[in-house]
Amino acid sequence: MRVDVPASRELAGIAELAARATGDRLRAAFRSRPEVDTKRDMHDPVTEHDRAAEETIREVLAKETPGSVVVGEEGGAQGEQGVQGADGDIRWYVDPIDGTANFAVGLPFFCVSIGAVAGGEVVAGAVYDPVRDEMFSASLGGATCDGERIQSRGAGRDATAVVATSYPNARELAADRAEALRRFGLMVDAFATLRRPGSAALTLAHVAAGWTDVAYDPSINAWDVTAALLLVRQAGGTYLPLGGEPGAPDHEAPGYLAHVGGFDLAGSVMREVAGLPAQGSGA
Repeated sequence: MRVDVPASRELAGIAELAARATGDRLRAAFRSRPEVDTKRDMHDPVTEHDRAAEETIREVLAKETPGSVVVGEEGGAQGEQGVQGADGDIRWYVDPIDGTANFAVGLPFFCVSIGAVAGGEVVAGAVYDPVRDEMFSASLGGATCDGERIQSRGAGRDATAVVATSYPNARELAADRAEALRRFGLMVDAFATLRRPGSAALTLAHVAAGWTDVAYDPSINAWDVTAALLLVRQAGGTYLPLGGEPGAPDHEAPGYLAHVGGFDLAGSVMREVAGLPAQGSGA
């Protein structure tokens, strides 16, 4: 099934509307030090505001695209496939607060991420930073921040670039601590600056805007990246899915490597860190 550019822009507008509907609540709760629960382990926090924001988003999406499926981080998949308003079935991937650990302690780097998928392809998305009231939006017609076109341009090589990563996390350290630390060390040594921002979607939005040069995470979920991968690509950057099954949609891959347009990936240490094939071996 195909979604054309006008329909894609309409879906992006719906994603923006749903994301912005959470803004007042999240700003009011920010730096209130809400009570934190955990999901899988102590590294996977959740607050009442994550759940409430997701419910708000679901209500907006149900009103604007009745019958569509919403896959949320907190509530799982809900709805019935079958909305035809955009020439095909629509599946929304929602992260109500990407960067909950930051939000919970008052660090201003978190966002709301909402992406639309039709026929297995990402066709629209919005990443909303409620603290700065910045709206990143992507459709098949391009990428914007607060309505202005963005272009993914920045450093061309490791020595002048900023890399953002959450690697290695606790599970990756438990699996092979020595190798994880070796790869982390490669990044620290090679890049001008390394940062661990704590929100994949907002980090990728910054790659799309040219505010961060490289982003890497081998362990993410679809709701973390669905909207943001389209932002990067529509802004002229590169998003490479990592670790996915052959033929599976890019947003379902469990990892990614992204960079601004013009970055020299062939000469970057990230080829080794991410386990990409060496140049000349079919890469």
